[in-house]
Amino acid sequence: MSEFKVSSMENTSNGSPSFSQGLNIAGADITASHAISEYYTGTSEPTSPKNGAFWWNGTDLHQYINTRFRKLNVTAPPIPYVGSRGLFFGGLNTSYAAVNTIDYITISTPGNATDFGDLTLARYRGGACSNKTRGVFAGGTTGNDTNNIDYVTIASAGNATDFGDLTKVTYQLGSGCSDGTKGLFAGSARSPKAAIDYITIATTGNAQDFGDLTTERSSTGSCSDGTYGVFAGGNPTSDVTIDYVTIATLGNAIDFGNLTQGRDYVTGCSNRTRGLFSALANYYGIEYVTIATPGNSTSFGNLGATISESASCSDGIKAVFGGGSFGGFKNIIEYVTIATTGNSTDFGDLTAARGGPASCSGE
Repeated sequence: MSEFKVSSMENTSNGSPSFSQGLNIAGADITASHAISEYYTGTSEPTSPKNGAFWWNGTDLHQYINTRFRKLNVTAPPIPYVGSRGLFFGGLNTSYAAVNTIDYITISTPGNATDFGDLTLARYRGGACSNKTRGVFAGGTTGNDTNNIDYVTIASAGNATDFGDLTKVTYQLGSGCSDGTKGLFAGSARSPKAAIDYITIATTGNAQDFGDLTTERSSTGSCSDGTYGVFAGGNPTSDVTIDYVTIATLGNAIDFGNLTQGRDYVTGCSNRTRGLFSALANYYGIEYVTIATPGNSTSFGNLGATISESASCSDGIKAVFGGGSFGGFKNIIEYVTIATTGNSTDFGDLTAARGGPASCSGE
């Protein structure tokens, strides 16, 4: 008797595989005692399926159970860099002094922010990211620029702990992004102005060089879909540039497209599909991109207040924008639903008005 080994078997058309001579395993014909599942594709419901057959109609997966096809509910895997709690780090207060304040909110429930703890060093215009468990705040200025990196455990309110240092002293560092493993911080008003740093969020230590943006700029907004990191806009010329990198692979950024207009002091956040950016330009516009598909951004809607230098975070459903400045420092928090375009809705207030904070989320 011939013997062969099969690592996988796939039918090339609709219906179940056919073994006209039976299928023997260990000397026994299993075709009578073991069901071979049928699988169908197409917009029309299959006729005469066997019990247990699967059907994909292009949108939903169904299984034939007890005389009819039933839609299977499939839960998407959790996003590894967002969560239900949003944190806002640091900022510049109404006396033009850097603060060490950390606030938190529950993103799904509009309301005022609550004090979380303090940074190791008061500063503003830094960047933040998370791996859902640990929130990391990097760079910024106290009046003197810093390379400090702090971290907190997002589920446990308390003061920040030293994480390590960036590769350079920064000012107007771009907002951070992550894939749940690496955290990236891009751009600076201090040379090297195009540099991208990265950290491994779960492991404290100094940042390392990742690569460079396509242009020198600071105060970029950034976001991620878990694969790509996207960096939009920035100083000094209200840049329209959008760049992207593959976070798992070190290297220089690639051109993604353009914003609808030049923007600086940009903030960004995202879910797995869509990235949102808001920034100084018309002072209250929000734009969006589909992260997996390079191209120009599209108008999303407007914030309810005229602000710049705000910070944003997401739970994968809501995008929340907090703090900022322009015509005075702001304590306002607003939100939008990422999947549907439109203007923002009032969420609540930060514990104090401030511009230039940074934000991330987790749980």
